[in-house]
Amino acid sequence: MENTSIALLSRAIAEGRGGLLTRLRLGRAYLAAGERERALEVLRETSALAPGLADAALALGEALIAAGHLPAAVAEFQRAAQLDPDFAPARYALGCAWLEAGEADRAIEFLGPIAQSNGQLAGDASRKIAEAEQLKTACHAPAGYIRHLFDQFSADYDARMLQQLDYRAHLILRSLADLLVSDGVRRDMLDLGCGTGLAGASFKDIAGALDGVDLSPRMIEHARKRGIYDRLSVTDLKTALDNAPQGYDLLLAADTLVYIGDLAPVFSAAAKALRPGGYLLFTVERSAGTRYELGEKRRYRHSEAYLRTEAARAGFEVMGLMPCTPRTESHKPVDGLAMALQR
Repeated sequence: MENTSIALLSRAIAEGRGGLLTRLRLGRAYLAAGERERALEVLRETSALAPGLADAALALGEALIAAGHLPAAVAEFQRAAQLDPDFAPARYALGCAWLEAGEADRAIEFLGPIAQSNGQLAGDASRKIAEAEQLKTACHAPAGYIRHLFDQFSADYDARMLQQLDYRAHLILRSLADLLVSDGVRRDMLDLGCGTGLAGASFKDIAGALDGVDLSPRMIEHARKRGIYDRLSVTDLKTALDNAPQGYDLLLAADTLVYIGDLAPVFSAAAKALRPGGYLLFTVERSAGTRYELGEKRRYRHSEAYLRTEAARAGFEVMGLMPCTPRTESHKPVDGLAMALQR
């Protein structure tokens, strides 16, 4: 059906019989058929021809979010809502986009009035609000939030981290590794939350196979340009670990576990992904409490007692634990811990 619609709509436009609405229908038909790039091409052109049409901005946002361009999609949904403040589909789409980005309060801001209305989207908005409320009490940062955050910062990530924030987590882990594995043997490694590849570059000289995973497609693009990884994939670390039973000798998580509160599932999966005698090296931000807590920057802090308890439960032996400063925040050193666990 979609291909038939595409053919008919394309012919109408080619013959000069199709206006803006025909172009909108064609773009959405391409999107329904899974042809995202064609949909983006048509809808970008349509939006340029009709910059004041809210539905054109909405359709372009829908195509952008389907293609994984969340920040750009949010901008288009915002434009549609500004062009027509009473256009409920635009406000609903904007609320859903903020929810995907992990911004629960912003999502509720736009979805709340829709849920309280008598419109067709009221029920859907209520269900999305329930998801947003659950998000507030989650024990890890949502994948959408992390993807959105790091996609935004990917272009100048290295300069921002190294120059502005004095980021050192990757160097701290390499120093820790040098104390444990200085035998000259190359080890197969998985870089969890690899970002642009700073940790990978620090470990490449002692790596056998070097793989990396990250939730941000744009960060993976920058990591691929370094040419140091054997395999790169856009996925969450738990999935990557579950798919690699006894596949690695060394797991790296430089400034990655700060986006996860409950580390028990991660430690368990890491133990299964490591070969006997393998190591998990990571940095976290330190909590003065007994378990973990969410900080004001939406990163989790973990206590030493919690880390030791969960590591033991997963069958790890603590081979190293030292205070460190993985980065600065507002020109102040972040109180952190670097830890080495052995299976």
